[in-house]
Amino acid sequence: MKVLVIGGGTGGLALAHGLKRAGIEVTVFERDALRTEGLHGYRVGIDPDGSRALSALLPKELYDTFVATKARDPKYFNMLTEDLKEVLSMEIPQSTDPVESEKSISRMTLRQVLLTGLEDVVEFGKVFTRFEQYDDHVTAYFADGTEATGDLLVAADGSGSRVRRQYLPQAKTEETGIVAIAGKLPITDESAKLVSPKVFEGISMINAPRGLFCIIHVMEFQWDRDGRVKNGIGGNTEELIRRWPGLQFDNTRDYINWGLSATRDKLPPNIMDLRGEELVRTALELTPDWHPNLRRLFELTDPGTCFPVNIWTSVPLEPWPSTNVTLIGDAIHTMTPGRGVGANTALRDAVNLCRELIEVRDGRKDLVAGVHAYEAKMIEYGFDAVIKSRAQMTSDDPMHKPVVGRMILAGMRTGMRAVNHLPPVKRRMRDKMMAYRGADRDELALEITPARATS
Repeated sequence: MKVLVIGGGTGGLALAHGLKRAGIEVTVFERDALRTEGLHGYRVGIDPDGSRALSALLPKELYDTFVATKARDPKYFNMLTEDLKEVLSMEIPQSTDPVESEKSISRMTLRQVLLTGLEDVVEFGKVFTRFEQYDDHVTAYFADGTEATGDLLVAADGSGSRVRRQYLPQAKTEETGIVAIAGKLPITDESAKLVSPKVFEGISMINAPRGLFCIIHVMEFQWDRDGRVKNGIGGNTEELIRRWPGLQFDNTRDYINWGLSATRDKLPPNIMDLRGEELVRTALELTPDWHPNLRRLFELTDPGTCFPVNIWTSVPLEPWPSTNVTLIGDAIHTMTPGRGVGANTALRDAVNLCRELIEVRDGRKDLVAGVHAYEAKMIEYGFDAVIKSRAQMTSDDPMHKPVVGRMILAGMRTGMRAVNHLPPVKRRMRDKMMAYRGADRDELALEITPARATS
């Protein structure tokens, strides 16, 4: 069996690791020309589902490297006003479990971790154009005139998937009406003093009038700006980082990451064409009455790190007949960042598809039956996540209305301030928020063994 994976994102690379370990021939076709190319975003939260999937799919030492290269864990979850007054602050219990824990990860660092060990599997500079399907094989064609043939083609080419457009033309995506601006700035003596210790050591959310929303993360890693491992970390972790070949490609050093979102009508009509200083200026124009320290964070942002994001979402669709083409991650269930589960759902896809392909490898299922078993499960949980993520990030939310929105915001702040002054209630709220309600653990438990020898 040979598997062709179109796209070298989180889900596609994780799937490739699992298939390679299972002895299933796999090739990943990535449109970027180099492993260091492309702006792949900043922070991504990997929840216990994502960690379980990565633990199942990656070689043990590479999973340990993934854990070693995460940012330090946030200590607080904060809700603030636009003038930096505390509405709610909850201490986050710290966990030392390498799997059953939430992790703050640099997207570029995660990409380099996942590319490690796949040097013989990933082909760069491959822009997919189309595929041709036959009963016993599928052929992918690329812009450079080359082609590749395999038994199964997996679309892992993101929300703009060309595979999906050809294979499932009835599958639609649509705008939510929300646009975000993202940027980051290095941690310096000046920038570190612009926020309180709780904000510096936590994840902070700002809900402001007119439906404006801002999120702030501070990312501190275990290596310095020159790539040298910082002093005082554990010996095993230090050794893993020193020996990790991906570190030479990593471009991440300690930074403050922010994202500011609003409905499109509050932004310049050409917002998606703006870059750099223009986006910083837009953020400042959106927030004239915000605290000077927040506005200074925007001013100190490296313009080269700023980019706009038009928030799209998939429209759930009915199941389709399974064939030798399938899809994972954003290629089939693009979702808003409202619940922070996009990457984790892609990893869940990868481990479930890998399990079914091992069943095919061992002769317990034929290929289409295995794909169908994967898709039946993925369609259910994937589009459930799409619906719930959209509910938390859409221009239809009354929070964006000028009068009603202010009333809702005032009520929310009053309620959260009350909780903030009632420690038992706050603890119950925190425990409910931290209680994980993702996949069943057994679903993501996968022991990858080599193929059995046949005579």
